[in-house]
Amino acid sequence: MIRTILVAAAALASVSFSPRHAEASEAPWCAVYSMGEEAVYWDCQYRSFEECRPVALAERGWCNPSPYYVAPSGAEHRQPRKHRARPQ
Repeated sequence: MIRTILVAAAALASVSFSPRHAEASEAPWCAVYSMGEEAVYWDCQYRSFEECRPVALAERGWCNPSPYYVAPSGAEHRQPRKHRARPQ
């Protein structure tokens, strides 16, 4: 019984402390560089278009939304609430 509890605790600890997703999955923008005939290099580490743009332009590339990006589950896009005038 104790052995089963220890194995379950070790399994839970190994899952809880596992490494996070790759950094590329957390950055929504990529700098894309042409490497020659039909070859491109994707550098997906930029958090905004403004952060990506100077790097991409310096390498004669362009910025593109990352195809690997997965938005955090709590970051849902919500419409701003409209403020209504209160009757006086």
